[in-house]
Amino acid sequence: MMYVQLIGGIVVLLAAAEIFIRGAVSLAKILNISPLVIGMTVVAVGTSAPELVVTLNASLSGAPGLALGNIIGSNIANVLLILGVSCLLSPMRSPDSANSRDGFVLMAGTAMFAVLCAQGQLSLWSGGALFVAFLGFLVSTYRTESQDKEATAEHILEVEGMSPIAAPMWAIGLSVLVGLAGIVWGADLLVEGGIDIARAFGVSEEVIGLTVIALGTSLPELAASVVAAYRGHSDIAVGNVVGSNLFNILGIAGVAAMVAPLPVSSAILSFDMWVMLGATALVLPILAGRWHPGRMSGAFFLALYIGYIGFSGYSAGLFGGA
Repeated sequence: MMYVQLIGGIVVLLAAAEIFIRGAVSLAKILNISPLVIGMTVVAVGTSAPELVVTLNASLSGAPGLALGNIIGSNIANVLLILGVSCLLSPMRSPDSANSRDGFVLMAGTAMFAVLCAQGQLSLWSGGALFVAFLGFLVSTYRTESQDKEATAEHILEVEGMSPIAAPMWAIGLSVLVGLAGIVWGADLLVEGGIDIARAFGVSEEVIGLTVIALGTSLPELAASVVAAYRGHSDIAVGNVVGSNLFNILGIAGVAAMVAPLPVSSAILSFDMWVMLGATALVLPILAGRWHPGRMSGAFFLALYIGYIGFSGYSAGLFGGA
């Protein structure tokens, strides 16, 4: 039953996130909201909604290790898995609007998260600090990109690539509610299945969160980035990764820590946190326009991710390891 819950939760999350995003984008277009705002808010929040709901659900269900593992594991998957697949489909190029500022913000946010985690727990105050930093990032980004024609063009391209729902406004609004309800239900199934698997195999909730749960909640970003890369717009995938990673470690971690403290295990601090920092560092030269990874680099990224998942599972005893 736990496997049915896990797989069912992932399937429901994927379908519900798609319905929610398409409905929200369609509704925003009817309300004449600019593509820049839609791309920065509706699309960004929609693709990260599974991580948010799963993390909050896990935290409120008494599984904080799974919640934190999902945040860190999702950031690792965003870089190594999503960029890896995107590079295999289409050689990467830095976003037209990319500059060193984006890389600095990403690394600074990641470092802030790591430093607060090093205290052994993300408390209410730590969560508040992360969330305030996230709000500052949103305001700063909007001010910068609203004056940048190239950045606005990227968001227009991303939004126009989504098929709107051809229906009356009330039906579109209903689809948004249905999608949101589906995300909540899928998150509940995923968390319950993950907790049961952790108990059945005698492994920590962190390991399940870092691997299986993180992979499942990253699928909406993976789908969006794969479509963009397939259409030759791999630069959008880079922007998705930056936005999603910052949303995870500042927005989601901030909200979750304010709801309930998130203890940080020594295992995460000694290994997984460093993997996340290293993966984040790989994005910096892409953002600065100094590295344009191709298919070989994409294969290398995927190999790193498979190696990370394999090592984590083996170390936890999932594959007969210690």
